[in-house]
Amino acid sequence: MASGKPELRTVGKPERRVDSVKLATGRGTFVDDIAMPGLLHARILHSPHAHARIARIDAAQARALPGVACVLTHHDVPRVAYTSAGQGWPEPSPYDSFMLDEKVRFAGDRVAVAAADDPELAQRACESIKVDYEVLPALLDPERAMARGAPVIHDEPDATGIKDALRNLAAEITAGVGDVARGFAEAEQVFEQTYRVPYVQQCSIEPHVTITWLDEDNRLMVRTSTQVPFHVRRIIAPLLGIPIRRIRVIKPRIGGGFGGKQEILIEDLCGMLTLRTGRPVRLEYTREEELTAARTRHPQIVSVKSGVRDGRFTALEMRVLENTGAYGTHALTVMSVTGNRALSLYRCPNLRYEARAVYTNLAVAGAFRGYGCPQGFFALESHVDEVAAALGEDPLEFRRRNHVQEGDDQPIAEVLGEGKEGYKQIIRSCGLPQAIQLGARAIGWKDRARKKRPGNGPLRRGLGMAIVMQASGIPGVDMGAASIKMNEDGSFNLLMGATDIGTGADTMFCQIAAEALGVPIEKIIPYSSDTDMTPFDPGAYASSTTYVSGRAVEKAARLVLQQITEVGARMLEMKPEEAVVHGGKVCAKDGRFVTYEQVCLSSLYQKDQFQIMANASHMSYESPPPFAAVFVEVEVDTETGLVRVVRIVEAVDCGQVVNPQMAEGQVEGAALQSLGYALYERMPFDAQGRMQFRSFRDYTIAAATDAPELTTILVPTHEPTGPFGAKAIAEIPINGPAPAIANAVFHATGARIREIPLTPERVLAALEEARARTPRPRPA
Repeated sequence: MASGKPELRTVGKPERRVDSVKLATGRGTFVDDIAMPGLLHARILHSPHAHARIARIDAAQARALPGVACVLTHHDVPRVAYTSAGQGWPEPSPYDSFMLDEKVRFAGDRVAVAAADDPELAQRACESIKVDYEVLPALLDPERAMARGAPVIHDEPDATGIKDALRNLAAEITAGVGDVARGFAEAEQVFEQTYRVPYVQQCSIEPHVTITWLDEDNRLMVRTSTQVPFHVRRIIAPLLGIPIRRIRVIKPRIGGGFGGKQEILIEDLCGMLTLRTGRPVRLEYTREEELTAARTRHPQIVSVKSGVRDGRFTALEMRVLENTGAYGTHALTVMSVTGNRALSLYRCPNLRYEARAVYTNLAVAGAFRGYGCPQGFFALESHVDEVAAALGEDPLEFRRRNHVQEGDDQPIAEVLGEGKEGYKQIIRSCGLPQAIQLGARAIGWKDRARKKRPGNGPLRRGLGMAIVMQASGIPGVDMGAASIKMNEDGSFNLLMGATDIGTGADTMFCQIAAEALGVPIEKIIPYSSDTDMTPFDPGAYASSTTYVSGRAVEKAARLVLQQITEVGARMLEMKPEEAVVHGGKVCAKDGRFVTYEQVCLSSLYQKDQFQIMANASHMSYESPPPFAAVFVEVEVDTETGLVRVVRIVEAVDCGQVVNPQMAEGQVEGAALQSLGYALYERMPFDAQGRMQFRSFRDYTIAAATDAPELTTILVPTHEPTGPFGAKAIAEIPINGPAPAIANAVFHATGARIREIPLTPERVLAALEEARARTPRPRPA
């Protein structure tokens, strides 16, 4: 190759997914795809109130129903404080949750759980439980929740890790670089504006579902749809009062996660029911429960202030008010990421970030794809467009002049960290200049001025853009591990704790292992996500799978290759450094060779027998950012306020692409997901704090029929610290479409909308405001 790097044989190729046939033929095993004799079905009784104490609870009638095996209330389970956030230990989220509690803090909170012979009977049992509630004042607004004299949501003395419970403050951040006051003083112009991002739900096809049972050794088996099997095991052990060694967590195929399954929502209840009854128990959320009792994206109010001199930033300040809902899961780390990424995108000597995560009696926010970046970049990239417009500049050229470049450091990342201290971060690879160039060419940016009016009538066309970044894992926090074992036919068992949540991660790992070992991907047999059988891995989150876990696979494969080379060289009676490994053979320069099969047979049955295998772990203090430039074309009906996205172009730098087909799928799926929350996804609550939408009839998500023309451009770069040069790709594509759409609407109509979704009502209101600002011509 012209770059001097060795040509890759498997990495970079659109290899077929290793699970494609079984998924296409219905043989892909999901949680529910097993039959368990004596299976009980569980249902949860949820609170109808946003804030209340349980004055009295009587489950006698429910327990008396024939076929009901167990009913649990807060009187029947240990009181152990924990966080449901599946994060590394010690978790940066507060321990403010209990399996079942005498106080409920949002409409949908857990009150009791029942297990019976069928789901309908379990539901009847829940409905038969008599509960007297002492209804408390509910806090539905984060600003009011912090006010002096407001009701305290977490007044329990045994909760820990809360920043200031009396102010309903779950977490708080203040960080900075340089001197922001001086930066604003030096600016020729200062701009400031506030932006809002709402509650939205992950909407995985498969809801949360868990099946638990006791095996022949009286160990608790937990078969669950999760992104974090090892965290599940660690977190539920003290809740159930049993040691970790008595728990095995198995993650089969999973129908999507998007961060929502980085949460321990039902595994504890399901496990407790099995321990109490000795029988298998199945617990699955309904779609209504997913929308009312699961997790959401953190709503944020983001204020951005910037100073500009000579077309460059002199100061950037971001202030965030985050609504974490009733519990503080991921509250600190999500808003850490908001500032960490957004304030690392542009060169600026003076930076300041302030953020507060506030408890309310609304739905609990948690992890969601992008993890704070969609909120931060909607605000920042809308703001940057406003600055460019005020300066009379092309927003593309303004960004091009100011964005970070290869070789730059990220000082705010070192100061902020993510739940703990940060580490110095240098950008070693950056394809953002090429992404902007290629994306602009694909969307027709140079013809932007001619796009506004497709014809007569109320329709207006516009182009908008945004540039964004993400990270590749959490530096200095999470690690991945892999084991590889060689078989007699020259194939390899690859064991990974990492979690494939429908992304094709198992295939990607097989490609990395096959590349390092010099064999076809068919020679790699993957097995993942079983806490008994596979090495430890924190799970699928923080865009860590490729960069962190993939690097562990590469390291294990190279250790195995070293052993193969040594055995093969011994068989050929030569030094290992003289051997050449190629095409599944260990070769001598004189043409002699031994095959991988012969090498393995020799190692197992001949002289100095041993198993060719290796374990490897990887943890990095670096987290190389992937970048993307997103371009959007919209059509706005100025009479109805309806916004139609005509086209989305995403040009993404994710380092060396491991599998182009899967990478394009990630980009297109994220673009469609972002389209939904940009235009119509919302979660309205009534005056009592109850979520009003209970199904997909009400909660509108973008479907395949809503998809505009999607163009994915994978920008080739090489990240020197990643496996074969790869960086992350899973989250970066969701960050840019929403601000790009808002910017395109402004270009089309002159109406600036600073809150998503861009509903027709908001568009019409913004159009009216824009018309009011436009000077009317004076009569002659």
